[in-house]
Amino acid sequence: MKRREFIQQTAVASTLIGLGGLGFQSFSRNDKKITILHTNDVHSHIDPFGPEDGLNANKGGVARRASLVESIRNENPNTLLLDAGDMFQGTPYFNYFGGELEFKLMSMLKYDAATIGNHDFDNGIDGLFAQLPHANFDFISANYDFSNTIMDNHVKPYRVFERDGIKIGVFGLGIKLDGLVDKRMYKETVYLDPIEVAQDMSRILKEEERCDLIICLSHIGYHYKNAADKPSDLNLAKATKNIDLIIGGHTHTFLKKPTVVKNIEDKNVLVNQVGCYGINLGRIDFYFDSDKNKAANGTTILV
Repeated sequence: MKRREFIQQTAVASTLIGLGGLGFQSFSRNDKKITILHTNDVHSHIDPFGPEDGLNANKGGVARRASLVESIRNENPNTLLLDAGDMFQGTPYFNYFGGELEFKLMSMLKYDAATIGNHDFDNGIDGLFAQLPHANFDFISANYDFSNTIMDNHVKPYRVFERDGIKIGVFGLGIKLDGLVDKRMYKETVYLDPIEVAQDMSRILKEEERCDLIICLSHIGYHYKNAADKPSDLNLAKATKNIDLIIGGHTHTFLKKPTVVKNIEDKNVLVNQVGCYGINLGRIDFYFDSDKNKAANGTTILV
């Protein structure tokens, strides 16, 4: 992608949002900047779509994503790269390699963390476990209890990263597997209510870990029109506090920019999801002043 095109597309739908109930008038170029890049529901799409592939023609591809990520990291070294699940299933690459290629390529792109989607169990929990040696990044999920499975001690509820003196807490959530995944595939994995878990995780990250920025990496879905009470990213944002950003997956929702939702304390939360198949890369820039008040802008970059 040419630099001019990249700048133009990054500028689209980018709006500075005050977080934590604070405005952003005092933020300046001298403040600290943390960049969050994210993907979801890539579904084993390694290659770009071909020129005859309809609406997705000539879009996507891991090599192009790698170039974008490298360019943004060169611009801002204080960057995290995250994935919201369903890395597996969708092309013959998964059928043949069983997830090995996906994890190796994500490791080459230096992903920092990923949560687990329902399709990541498509080769069974044993198949997922078998590919872990190829993943040089952390898997985080706070509401899947793997205690009685082979994945015990291989998945963390959260991770705390530090960039330029800013502590960033990231926790993961997964969708209810019953009804989506055969029980034989996820075995003794126990699903816990994601909203209750999120309330606990955000408290721990804010009060105990003293994080300045809290991110939920979610695979529970953006919103369900016919099931308004079903756990979703929008409902999660409304029912919790201290979460600054929810990066979503599962529903393949294409957002041009993050949705702004008021949390239980009437403070802004950003909710974002970038569709599927690696067509887009999400980017959220957070700005911190000297008192660690924060504001953010976000956009979706076409790959």
